This record gives sequence, structure tokens and C-alpha cells, in this order.
Amino acid sequence: MIRIELDEAALGATRIAISPLWDAFCSMHLARAHRVPSWPYEAWVVRAREVLKEDDRTRPLRLLSEGPTGFPDFLLPKPIGASSVEAELDLIRATPAGVVRAGIAEHYAGLEDHPYVRPYLDDPEAACGSLADAYAAYWDGALAQHWPTMRRLVEDEVLIRARTFATVGIDALFAGLEARARWTPPVLELTKHIDAEYRAGERRLLLVPLVFAEGCRLYSTDDPEVMAVSFQARGAAALRDRPVEPGAESADRLGLLLGRGRASVLRQLGGPLTTAGIADRLGLAQSTVSEHLSVLADADVVTRHRVGRSVYYQLTDTGRALLALLSGEDVLRAVS
Repeated sequence: MIRIELDEAALGATRIAISPLWDAFCSMHLARAHRVPSWPYEAWVVRAREVLKEDDRTRPLRLLSEGPTGFPDFLLPKPIGASSVEAELDLIRATPAGVVRAGIAEHYAGLEDHPYVRPYLDDPEAACGSLADAYAAYWDGALAQHWPTMRRLVEDEVLIRARTFATVGIDALFAGLEARARWTPPVLELTKHIDAEYRAGERRLLLVPLVFAEGCRLYSTDDPEVMAVSFQARGAAALRDRPVEPGAESADRLGLLLGRGRASVLRQLGGPLTTAGIADRLGLAQSTVSEHLSVLADADVVTRHRVGRSVYYQLTDTGRALLALLSGEDVLRAVS
């Protein structure tokens, strides 16, 4: 169990940011041979394992995943809110030699002659470059085609969490974070197979939504100004649409009333989402989702509002009542 004590300064400065690179790292752990991924990842993992096995460029990345649990931040930089993995890989390539050697001394003391560690001491620039190339090869082979969908999922998660933080407060944000996290003020507990305790002090907390958080729990404490913690973003089912179980239709009162497609759209709106975001999660065409949303908006079940270039939809009180009545789903609790 990881316990992080957060004072008022750290709580007030809490931020949320996306990281393609953190998602890539966790997905790689999920693709390891001994893992049995849950159903949204079953089709994806076949290709990911092929990339790790057959592309020799990924060797530094495989060694990293098989090494000690703790490792220096320069091997997986803290998120900068970048929407492209290339920007994060540039950070790895630009790591100063002094930072590399200090990180090795802190995290790999006594392992300096290990075949994985030694290259970072002998030629830090070349070793960091090889690691960045390994990330890039894995990304191109296993994740690049999925990134547009993944990006929409994590960006939607940022919007939902930021809205919860702004309108309800930090307690609601942490209470609804995910099943593996527990908030007992002023301590955030994270389920992990190691035990550690940290005090944020004056550092701000950075929350990082990941589509592949099932792979592993990530947290970063090296930075003197930021503590970063990953959590599972909703909508991972967008990676693969699961078949409807036999007999499910007859038990779905909302689907019988509205039609399965329209009911499935309505159920996604526990927080504000775009047409594209809903389409990704359900595996439907955007035009189909748009048609459903138009009907639901005309019925005053959902409302729409524009944020920049994007239009977000969310449930009205009527929509929440409808879900609660026919599906037994507590949407207010889901939002928080």
C-alpha cells in the first residue's frame, strides 16, 4: 500500500494531465507473458506481444520492465500534459548526464555493473537515446493506431475530473477516483504490492488518467515540486466492443423504451462527453451517435454546451431520473 499525506497547499494545487508515455509503459506491463488482460485488451495484447518479441529495438524497454520496481524519473519522465508521445521522448533524449548518474546512484546502488544499468553510466546520452528509440518502436507497433481513441478518452477524463474538482471539491474528486484508491483525509491510499509512505509537503499533486492503468500503478516522487499518480480512465471498452450477453436485451428496460443504441448513448453520459468520445466508447459511427443525441436533446434528456471548438453533452435532471428509474443507475454518484 502506498500512502500519500496531502496538506492543504498540495490539495489546492492538484492538477490533471495526460501522458501518452505513461500509458505506453503500463500497456507494456499488461502485455507481459504472464499477464491475463481483461476483455477490453484481449485483441490488442496479441499485437503488442508480437512487437515486444519481434522488434529488437524494444530491448531496452523490455529490460526496464523486467528490472527493479523503482526506477529514476528520467526513464519515464513526469507528465507534461503533452498530446504527442514525441514530446515526451524528446525529454528522455535530452536528459543531462549528471541527472542520469544521480538517478542511477539513488535507485540502483550496488547494481552499477548490471548489464542493464552499466550503459547509462558509460554513455548516458547514447543509452537515453536507445531507450527513447525503444519507446518509439513499441508505440508505433502497438499503440499509434489506437492513440486517437485513447486521446479522446483521457481528455474526456480530464474534463470530467476538473469539473468535479471545481464544482464539488477535492473530496468528491478522490472519492470517485477508482476502486484501487481510497481517500481518508488527509491521506490518499493507493493499492500496490509494495509499502511506502510519502508527505507531499509543498509539492502539488498531479493526477494522470491512463487507458492502460490495468497494467500497473505508476507514481512519481523524485521531483521536488510535483508528485504524480496514475489512475484508470473510463471507457477502455472503446478498444474493443464486447458482444451483448444472450438475454440481456429482455432485461434492459431502458433499451426497450428508447432502443438499444439510444440507451447505450445515454448510459455513457455520467459526465460531459463529445460525440466522438461517445462513438469511441461504443464503437459506433459518429453520425449514428449524433442522431441519437439530437433526439435525446429534443426530449430534454441531455443538454449540450460548447467548450472551444468542441460540443459536450451531459444529462439533464430528467435524464438522470430516467436512468435511475429504469436502470437503477445512480448517475450523481458516478459523476463524482
